[in-house]
Amino acid sequence: MERRAFGNTGIDVPVIGMGTWQTFDVRGTANVEKRRAVTDAAFEGGATFFDSSPMYGRAEDVLGRTLAGRRRQAIVATKVWTANDREAEQQIANALGYYGGYVDVYQVHNLVACDRRLAQLADRKQRGDVRIIGITHYSAHAFGELRRYMNDRRVEAIQIPYNPRERDVEAAILPAAADLGLGVIVMRPFGEGGLLSRQVDAKALAPLAPFGVTTWPQALLKWILSDARCHVAIPASSDPAHMRDNAVAGNPPWFTEEERAYVARLAR
Repeated sequence: MERRAFGNTGIDVPVIGMGTWQTFDVRGTANVEKRRAVTDAAFEGGATFFDSSPMYGRAEDVLGRTLAGRRRQAIVATKVWTANDREAEQQIANALGYYGGYVDVYQVHNLVACDRRLAQLADRKQRGDVRIIGITHYSAHAFGELRRYMNDRRVEAIQIPYNPRERDVEAAILPAAADLGLGVIVMRPFGEGGLLSRQVDAKALAPLAPFGVTTWPQALLKWILSDARCHVAIPASSDPAHMRDNAVAGNPPWFTEEERAYVARLAR
């Protein structure tokens, strides 16, 4: 799998990672073991970037359990998500406990109390608990505020939605991220599953075969990653086979504008 320089952060990331929203919020040993199989599949495919949040229920804890014995081979991104300062400290302490005492990419989730949370994360970075500080938002209505915070020198990465049906970030966010040297994490590559409901048959995918694409999810992921301003896409999965299939999309060659336009038409 290709790896890309994560903006100007000094680390390289695999272009395919794994999200944990909804999929890793589980209880019980049997369910945790099932998620461990998904994490195993991610490692097998080189998709060793993992994203979570306290917003995702038990996902942070479950991800940490599935990384046991191989934490240092992973890049872990998580988030702080509260307007309460004391609760934020507890969220950070919890995450450090789950992930071996450090977090690679610590993000302010949905810009909640962003000024205070950035100060908190900057302090943690000075202590060595955090490597990279980021910010996220899922809504185009908040992209103006996101863009303003991107100018803060403490911010080194952003997480945004991007897929053939959600392209608002193309106007200002992606160009600014490239100019500022920010790492870019792409959430919602399948439009929260909506794009996967589109039936795309083998005949329609045939023109993409020279690019290693055999499935519709691979086409969507390669559409994103063929924009070099995007560094890692994080589809969530609870199925090891789907995780392996996703990982294949992280291999070049990449689409030209012609193939990207074709995939966008299929998505409509």
